[in-house]
Amino acid sequence: MKKLFALKLFLFVLTINFLYAQQPLPKGLTDQEKEIYHDFINNPPVSKSAVPPANIPRTPAEWEEAQGVIVTWAGFSEELREIVRRAKETTTVYILTSNPSNVQTYLSNGGVNMTNIVMLQPSFNSIWVRDYGPQSIYLQDGSLGIVDWLYNRPSRPDDNQIPAYIANYLGASYFELSGTSGQLIATGGNFFTDGHGTGFSSKLIQTENPSYSATQIDQLKYQYMGINRYIKMDELPYDIISHIDMHMKLLDEETLLVAKFPTGVSDGPYIENNLNYVLDNYQTCFDRNYDVVRIPMAPNSNGQYPPNSDYRTYTNALILNKIVLVPQYNHNLDETALQIYRDAMPGYDVFGINMTAVIPLAGAIHCITREIAANDPIHISHARKRFVLLEENELVFDTKVTSPSGVSSVKLFYSIDDAKTFGSVDMTLEGDTYSVVIDDVELEEGMMVHYYISATNGNSKTINKPYVAPQGFYSFEVKLVDNTSVEPTVIPTFVVYPNPSNDFINVSASNDFAGGDIFITNIQGKILYQDKLENESVDILKSINISQFPDGFYFVKIQNRNLVEVKKFIKY
Repeated sequence: MKKLFALKLFLFVLTINFLYAQQPLPKGLTDQEKEIYHDFINNPPVSKSAVPPANIPRTPAEWEEAQGVIVTWAGFSEELREIVRRAKETTTVYILTSNPSNVQTYLSNGGVNMTNIVMLQPSFNSIWVRDYGPQSIYLQDGSLGIVDWLYNRPSRPDDNQIPAYIANYLGASYFELSGTSGQLIATGGNFFTDGHGTGFSSKLIQTENPSYSATQIDQLKYQYMGINRYIKMDELPYDIISHIDMHMKLLDEETLLVAKFPTGVSDGPYIENNLNYVLDNYQTCFDRNYDVVRIPMAPNSNGQYPPNSDYRTYTNALILNKIVLVPQYNHNLDETALQIYRDAMPGYDVFGINMTAVIPLAGAIHCITREIAANDPIHISHARKRFVLLEENELVFDTKVTSPSGVSSVKLFYSIDDAKTFGSVDMTLEGDTYSVVIDDVELEEGMMVHYYISATNGNSKTINKPYVAPQGFYSFEVKLVDNTSVEPTVIPTFVVYPNPSNDFINVSASNDFAGGDIFITNIQGKILYQDKLENESVDILKSINISQFPDGFYFVKIQNRNLVEVKKFIKY
């Protein structure tokens, strides 16, 4: 049976390479691949040499330090050029191409020099390197390893060889993810992790591996990737590829970014069901409720959503060291999406890249990039402080830090109220935890405390938490009482942009705020602007003239029944 399938597969590969020689392969199955798909998932090849790491590894999160990012130059040159333009400013860009000189000329003509760019020439079939590319892991000694699953596109054998090629190029340990029933079929676009052993996927991972039970899949993910809690959600009916990155993204260990359709439209109800499933059954790696940030889905130019439109998602973004690259679709929600990322990820440089030409093939920025984790990592595991009670009368901070070269120092940088001047204090190791107590600050109700953690390893390498500190940092309030809800925190879609601004600000809010009151106050709490929001069933967009305001910090507050949300902006 397997020999017959192998012959059929060989013939189909020849056919598909001929048919698609002059056009990009889609992210989804081609018509030819659909014909052999059933045989493919029921007859995965059995590896004779697959052995998992000797000890359980750790899979890093996307927001951890990256030594590089991969793109495959297989069409969509303009979009790839803009990704390279931004990415090369923060890491090395590895371009897989069959014609390096042509790519270099194209980049140069577009104003992109070759600094931090490496050209590689393996054979490949398609642009979708997220799905078939190398999955980084850290072995017990902290060295980099590469995990390789079986790409779920049966007639793209060259794509399937890329992880081994990259592992060899980097000199990294290579692991083919396989069990007794054959290689595990998977895709990078249908997986993300918090860096602490929790993984997320749609149930496509089960659909495409009928030879394995859910428990067996969990065991393979644990052995090869250190995933000890694997959260799987129902597939969506209108997402033709069933990849989780088309509607959801982890922004940090405790924040889920989740797409939102208009009420009752397209995959909207199914996404809400999946979100509720996660919130009702799981907590973060720090045993707390997830924060949830909602981001709209963009319709097409006719106002239509899937199945009558492409899947115009803003969650298919890339977090790469200190930048975030977000898809754009020539829609007025583009700027809203960028501001949602800026508000949720302060300190990051957030850039939009037009993906209108790419999204019809069922992918965007995340789908055509694949980060490579850094060597000599420093892992800072810290549950950010959300508040402190006035009665505690001291500030206590703790964190865990590990690095293969050892940890030479851990410091806490903190600021009271102004977030302009940060003092620092050493954190002391007790057991496996670094901690410090600050008891010389007189706490007051409403006081804001801002902080970040900085760790240096035995090779004099320093990493901050959050990664973008000091440009971005954690903030919390001194409270009189603990009024934290036992319910998961769902952050409404309310953004202010541009921010900073010197003339007008736009306030974009979900219809949850319809009919509510909007205020602008200065830092003393004086109301400078007040109005009523329209009672509409669609999202709200309001433009406000702030040109007469003195330069400084201001707050926009929207209040509607029991829903209150505040955003800060700067007038300059």
